Amino acid sequence: RIFAARLDWDDLSFGMQQKAPADLNLYPYRSSRRVVVGPRGAVATAQPQAALAGMEMLLKGGSAADAAVAMAAALTVLEPTSNGLGSDAFALVWAGKPFGLNASGRSPQNLDLAALPQGGTYPQQGWLPVTVPGAVSGWVALWRRFGKLALSEVLAPAIRYAGEGFALSPVVARNWRRALAAYQGLPEPLRQSFYAQFFPTGFSAEPGAIFRSPALANSLTEIAQSEGESFYRGRLAGEIAGFAAASGGYLTRADLAAHQAQWVEPLALNYRDCTVYELPPNGQGVAALEALGILAGFDLGHFPRDSVESFHLQIEAMKLALADAAQHLADPAYMTIDPEQLLAPAYLAAQRDQIGGKALEISPAGPGGGTVYLAAADGEIAVSFIQSNFAGFGSGVVVPGTGISLQNRGACFRLEAGHPNLVAPGKRPYHTIMPGFLVREGQPWGPFGVMGGMMQPQGHLQVVVNLVDYGLNPQAALDAPRFKFEGGKVWLEAAVPTQVAQGLADLGHSVVLSAEPSPFGRGQIILRQGQAWVAGSEPRADGLALAW
Repeated sequence: RIFAARLDWDDLSFGMQQKAPADLNLYPYRSSRRVVVGPRGAVATAQPQAALAGMEMLLKGGSAADAAVAMAAALTVLEPTSNGLGSDAFALVWAGKPFGLNASGRSPQNLDLAALPQGGTYPQQGWLPVTVPGAVSGWVALWRRFGKLALSEVLAPAIRYAGEGFALSPVVARNWRRALAAYQGLPEPLRQSFYAQFFPTGFSAEPGAIFRSPALANSLTEIAQSEGESFYRGRLAGEIAGFAAASGGYLTRADLAAHQAQWVEPLALNYRDCTVYELPPNGQGVAALEALGILAGFDLGHFPRDSVESFHLQIEAMKLALADAAQHLADPAYMTIDPEQLLAPAYLAAQRDQIGGKALEISPAGPGGGTVYLAAADGEIAVSFIQSNFAGFGSGVVVPGTGISLQNRGACFRLEAGHPNLVAPGKRPYHTIMPGFLVREGQPWGPFGVMGGMMQPQGHLQVVVNLVDYGLNPQAALDAPRFKFEGGKVWLEAAVPTQVAQGLADLGHSVVLSAEPSPFGRGQIILRQGQAWVAGSEPRADGLALAW
């Protein structure tokens, strides 16, 4: 109906399968790397040393939850440009059934709304965007429910990396250098504590440079020994609240003590022969599910993966879903609709009917972000875990003597009166971070995720399409060139074929080709095939997948 004039493309397979096979093709597709395969377990994350920390837990007899927490803790040390002890975290766990974990924090109860700009953009630096850090509570909740090892063992690699030092990987080093100027505008004493932590005397953020943080090692040790209590109700909580009081901040000991990670019921949508799980709001996972639900009514596999038709349908479905996310998603206590309404068959059909042969004139606004994603699996459970500051090093607020850098998640609040995501004290902001999980025939297929602000639901959509509609293996599904819709423009990676870019422009899309890989997200995937786990890691980052 939509592409009647273009159906002469039917015979052009471009080497792609038109229907996904029952098993994944483990040979690479346009990739210099092959998947890793192992029967006992697998880990995948954006930092090789973090992946090693996860594998260390599995080799000790720990669970995938132990591995996930070990990697998450290690990443606060290894990639502070995207996350830290002051971050938030979400998780999806398969342990006979799906479990969801929301470890995001609320805005301070005494947040000064009068200090915020009237309209415009929410500030990203200083104390105003700081919300209660939830990541540590997420580690503890995940470990208590599904872990096997002592927390001191689980956090030992992170403590070792912080205390003994580690070498900066290339992508992290680049992002680290960019921050040198980006945080110059911080007021004192915030500026002083930030640069003392991340740019100490004699340190230059170049690939291979050794970075140490004894203060961060001590904080991680205290978190391990107290099982997180020090961070929310003990000495570390006092340090955070004390620095806030001394430097014009809003977080108090009461805010920290009131925080708890929350186990939640995941959202689900059937797509082709699998079920896709995402977390409910305040995350944006429902946007990926809505877009997939819209696409489910098209025979996407009828078109080659690298074709105008396939890209156009995905982009249009994503536009509609992102518009709904921008309008409706917020702290669930403030939302005016149930997210399940966005996944109702009649609503998805109505959305689908809006898609035609020309680009829709929709340009939803959304936040950017800096995030780490990791996945882990063993013989019993599998974990999809995501952790984030929001943007860069976060707010720029570093608690002196602790190595704790605080997130700027509050920057995702809106300033428009009447919006469900309007900033308010004691409220969780709209969250970009979203772990994903796939199930086939009632059995876990595996965890997946793609980081990067508004790119995250778009990355989830493209990865699922690559896996399900085109039968790509995890590594190939991550390697394949991507699009990103943002600011009314369709950004395409340089590897997208020229005829696709031109064809999309002919359909009315405002197309921009980008040689920069960072806007297109960074993901990890672990899937079950037969008796083995098959894992891939993002080529746009420094990552590594391991299996045994």
